[in-house]
Amino acid sequence: MRTAYTSDQIRAAELALMAKLPEGTLMGRAAAGLAAVCAGLLTGVRGRVYGSHVVLLIGSGDNGGDALYAGARLARRGARVVAVLAGSRVHEGGLAALRAVGGRATDLRVPIPEQARELILEADLVVDGLVGIGGSGALREPYATLAGLTAQASGLVVAVDVPSGVDASTGGVDGAAVRAQVTVTFGAYKNGLLIDPGARFAGAVEFVDIGLGPYLPDPGVAAPTGEDVADLLPRPGAESDKYRRGVVGIAAGSDRYTGAAVLAVGGAVRAGAGMVRFVSSAEPVRLVRARWPEAVTTIVADPLGGNPVEEVGRVQAWVLGPGLGTGAEAHAVARAVLSTQVPVLVDADGLTLIARDRGLLRRDAPTLITPHAGELSRLLGVPRERIEARRLEHVRRAAAELGVTVLLKGSTTLVAEEDRPVRVNTTGTPWLATGGTGDVLAGIAGTLLAGGLSCYDAASGAAYVHGLAARLAVRGDLAGRAEAPIAALDVAQALPEALRVL
Repeated sequence: MRTAYTSDQIRAAELALMAKLPEGTLMGRAAAGLAAVCAGLLTGVRGRVYGSHVVLLIGSGDNGGDALYAGARLARRGARVVAVLAGSRVHEGGLAALRAVGGRATDLRVPIPEQARELILEADLVVDGLVGIGGSGALREPYATLAGLTAQASGLVVAVDVPSGVDASTGGVDGAAVRAQVTVTFGAYKNGLLIDPGARFAGAVEFVDIGLGPYLPDPGVAAPTGEDVADLLPRPGAESDKYRRGVVGIAAGSDRYTGAAVLAVGGAVRAGAGMVRFVSSAEPVRLVRARWPEAVTTIVADPLGGNPVEEVGRVQAWVLGPGLGTGAEAHAVARAVLSTQVPVLVDADGLTLIARDRGLLRRDAPTLITPHAGELSRLLGVPRERIEARRLEHVRRAAAELGVTVLLKGSTTLVAEEDRPVRVNTTGTPWLATGGTGDVLAGIAGTLLAGGLSCYDAASGAAYVHGLAARLAVRGDLAGRAEAPIAALDVAQALPEALRVL
């Protein structure tokens, strides 16, 4: 499990460790790690460090010092290193170390934007040491201009600890920010490196251990690894039957929205449900029978005439909502499913129904909701744009306010439950942004709920497996380089291979 922390937590750990070490030890460790990563990147691009052109963007904070000392190490290996000094002050020790080995410095406090542009455009490697983990809000000048110029760099851009302009604690980005290909982070992962929009600016994250581990508190954010997820997933034993493996009920689809039903059932079947019981109107049932004959189906002709799910039979968890509709009949189905005493996953149209009638969530059994930002916007009464800009804040708020487990779908999927670390999913691909993939995810998570996992673990495991299956579908295999568009059903079909990989 990769754990992540706020800037305040990191600073407290640094202070505790620095009190036990000679002055400058932590900066020395950070600079050595940064220099090693930069040297590896230059060797990969140019074949050597010697003769390469490195530009350091230096702010007033300690990460500017990290960059200067790392630049000195690169200069000792023959790199041509120029530091652009953009802050109101500079780390004097780092600057002296750079100059002592032939590095140069240009003071941007004297207006020379054109020279800075030329340096950045011509560099083989640009190191962003402008703003560290304490930065928040929009970048001020000249930092904002320099951050914008890095987007024009022809060489690689490496951020020190966190890209300038990214809030290390939340992942928020207000205005200009450095978009790095690689971020070298020290001591611990920062929340903003794992959570969008900040994660999109971080690129590949290289971790440098500087000894903070024993001084860090319990994390507020965690990213499960493949090994973590593999340990979560239920496996059939010699005594297993379909009931021990888990029976998932799916209430989905309508005469207008039939495909969602087929995809949700497909996600459950391919994810390894012991049995899928599907309930809907006649047309979705016909299509599910044709595509997934394994499913046991029930037609509900008149949901308003009684309990629409009492004839379905025994289930251990429900999936409610994909393509269900939002009229009175759909509301009756939702009320019946949410009145049961088993875990329920609510998705898609089911979320619209509970946004209108919060009373549906008053239940004793566990509930998992799986909104995207627009659906969470309706549930919380918050503009979608604000949710997308502050995903961590709003997924936590939703879990606390609604009293449920929340899987917030999007470019980074987050899973929140009150008083637990928010889990971040690290699999997936932008190709998942296509209709129906959320229905497949609902089927996967429902299967894991029926298999006995908690809402928290089922959501985390389903997101990981779903993303891994999408990668396999896009590339053909995980080692493949070429990518191709996929449809939602491709994700469902790739689930067995994704589970084999895990």
